Amino acid sequence: MRERRPGERIDYQVTHLEMRAPPAGPLPPLPSGPETALIWAEKPPADYFLYLYQAVGGPWEWTDWLERPRAEVEAFVGDPEVALWTLMVDGWPGGFFMLDTREPGTCDLAYLGLVPRAAGRRLGPWLLGTAIRAGWQRPGVRRLTVNTCTLDHPAALGLYQRLGFEAVARETRSRVLTRPRGAA
Repeated sequence: MRERRPGERIDYQVTHLEMRAPPAGPLPPLPSGPETALIWAEKPPADYFLYLYQAVGGPWEWTDWLERPRAEVEAFVGDPEVALWTLMVDGWPGGFFMLDTREPGTCDLAYLGLVPRAAGRRLGPWLLGTAIRAGWQRPGVRRLTVNTCTLDHPAALGLYQRLGFEAVARETRSRVLTRPRGAA
């Protein structure tokens, strides 16, 4: 596998997934070990969202929001139909998820992830299961959507599918890398 360098244009696959009914099974268990809390952010500042976005997404080429005008970021984060939840692990932000219900009948799991230091502790399945249940509790939701890509964590697609999402579309996109990484 050849290392890809910053500035190199690469192609990657995006998978769009959806869930048409709430999950029937139990919530994946919260692993023992770290002290955890899940905190909803009421009217979070754009800087807080961007901090979490970079802390979680930096290794995975999450750069889109960093390039958008500040007013667009503030409008997204400040929209009452967008909810941000932070996973606290031993007192520090270990991850987050965002639910976007601006499209009637749909809850989009806009973002979900763990910071690198929290990865590998089995928190991901619990966080995703919690996000799914929170999405279904939003008023008027008839389907949940999410997308992932080959730039994201290698386990992301499988985890979404194991917890009930089904792939509905795939597309190829390209981008210029901002950091070194293995071949995509």
